[in-house]
Amino acid sequence: MTSSSPEVRHRGAAGTSVEADLGWALGVVFKRYAKQAAAALDDVPGGPRGYQVLATTIAEGPKRQLDLAAQLGIDRTVMTYLLDDLEKAGLVQRHPDPADRRARLIDPTELGRKTLCDLEARLAEAESDVLGNLDEGERLVFRTLLQRVALRANSVDPLHNACDVAEDEELL
Repeated sequence: MTSSSPEVRHRGAAGTSVEADLGWALGVVFKRYAKQAAAALDDVPGGPRGYQVLATTIAEGPKRQLDLAAQLGIDRTVMTYLLDDLEKAGLVQRHPDPADRRARLIDPTELGRKTLCDLEARLAEAESDVLGNLDEGERLVFRTLLQRVALRANSVDPLHNACDVAEDEELL
């Protein structure tokens, strides 16, 4: 958007078009991304939460079930059902923690690793669709600025679970 674009020129005056409103723009982009991401994760048990479990255990290694639930902001009962579904799908396995046999470690399977690669490709495609009218340089600038704004906002009002935002119907 350039300084001569209609959206920027009409800021501040009464009757400003809705397209010039930051809240409207953020809402529209978030809604589009949320729909695209949900479609990309549709066949994963637990949808976005199942994706988070796979991504976290693959990136950080096996985790205790309760620690994983706390880290992802998922109720421990919900986590149990989610892990049941992920295990039935062959994406994760649970095994006793050698340090505490009462605790269970969550470990991704080889299928879980392959599935995560596929999901990441699908999410990248969804993101590309949402940012489709920006060239690569503009996408980099957009991401950098958005991340900077998000980090500042998160320092003031921390978000403990990204799924909570996606599921909050008041925001959509």
